[in-house]
Amino acid sequence: MRTSTHAALATMTAGMLAVTGCAYNSSSADVYTASEARREATVRFGTIESVRTVTISSNDGQPSGLGAVGGGAVGAVAGSTIGAGKGSIVSAIIGGIAGAVAGNAIENGVAKRAGVELTVRLDNGDFRAITQSATGEIFRAGERVRLLSSGGVTRVTH
Repeated sequence: MRTSTHAALATMTAGMLAVTGCAYNSSSADVYTASEARREATVRFGTIESVRTVTISSNDGQPSGLGAVGGGAVGAVAGSTIGAGKGSIVSAIIGGIAGAVAGNAIENGVAKRAGVELTVRLDNGDFRAITQSATGEIFRAGERVRLLSSGGVTRVTH
């Protein structure tokens, strides 16, 4: 009975973590949400002044806690299988703490992706800085680009 409870808890935790990983918030110039599609956008042209690589955190540096909870549960289950009696309890506590720390670190790592900050001098002389996910599209200072703006969202493309 105890083994089946542990297996069910581990399966549920893994499922929660997998679903959490599917909630991807894209800031890519190539990805449009359903509400952004078929919407008119203002197009402006300019020249890249500078390009800087950045890291984009989709959780604003604040983990949801699911990584820590899931990691703690898995760690506690794994730890409880070590030893017997009080040793099993102690190893479950240590496993739970280690799992929570590891789960939190994994959640924070998954929430980060490569980005690029582009400073653009528009044709009218104004400057704009736009940060977006790195998609493999290469931007270089001096290149002509277009800025597509709609609903407060601006994308830079060639």
